[in-house]
Amino acid sequence: MKNNESSLTSLISAFSRAYHSKFDEPKIFDDFITVDLITEQEFATIRENMINGIEFFNKEIEEKFQNEPNEILKWITQVQLSPTPLARAAYCENVVRNEIELGVQQYVILGAGLDTFCFRYPQLNEHIEIFEVDYPTTQDFKKKRLTDAHYQFPKNLHFISMDFSKKFNNHTLIEKGFNPNKKTFISLLGVSYYLTKDEFANFLIELFANVPLGSSIVFDYADEFLFEEKGRSNRVQNMVRMALASGEPMKSCFSYEEMEKLLEDAGLLIYEHLSPDLIQNQFFRNRTDYLSAFETIHYIHAVRK
Repeated sequence: MKNNESSLTSLISAFSRAYHSKFDEPKIFDDFITVDLITEQEFATIRENMINGIEFFNKEIEEKFQNEPNEILKWITQVQLSPTPLARAAYCENVVRNEIELGVQQYVILGAGLDTFCFRYPQLNEHIEIFEVDYPTTQDFKKKRLTDAHYQFPKNLHFISMDFSKKFNNHTLIEKGFNPNKKTFISLLGVSYYLTKDEFANFLIELFANVPLGSSIVFDYADEFLFEEKGRSNRVQNMVRMALASGEPMKSCFSYEEMEKLLEDAGLLIYEHLSPDLIQNQFFRNRTDYLSAFETIHYIHAVRK
């Protein structure tokens, strides 16, 4: 990701969460605070851009709902944009809340974007230090939006400016108060696809070099069918195409056996693995709208052994 594009990327992701919070029922992941971080004009602009871009996603839907722009937006958001960000966030936060009960004292959010965890769980602020790692431009953008919406920054929230996809630096975290001797939980959502296999493997080794046993990570990854699977309404193929067009191509996909070996080499043991079928059953079961688990995308909770 280029620095000058990072805020826009975060804004699109936030749009999908805000849309879900405002319009979808039942909720998979209710990021109600994100609604306050997007202006009405930005929401309207993104809405119009999505509706006008329906031909890229699905020409049949364009024809079917040519006089129903709200239905077009619902289709694009629920089919293409929202499923993975919503379900992986819900899964990650289920895990982190449980880990806090089990003694985790630090939460590192890599690629935090417009994450709002600490603002949605103020009752946890006395129990955990939160370190958000992202591009400086993205963090400046977030700070301004929080300030404009009159949110107070809690003392346990620390911003770490870093392009961690190129070189992760533990020393930068430590300078901001991170304690390498305390049990830590790490989230790495929406990142693994954009690193090569070697880059991802080395990144995990570096990441867990200075945290104690019992520390863990949640991340999502694409399986070995990423570049073959078209998905519902070609959405997997569209995802790959959009990433390539944005200048940020998807570089890696893994079989379960490859991922297991990669994690073992980094000193990590898979504690839980959710396949697309399991994600569907856990987060999308019995829905009557367009939302469903994304094909080829898996979630893993791995623990340093």
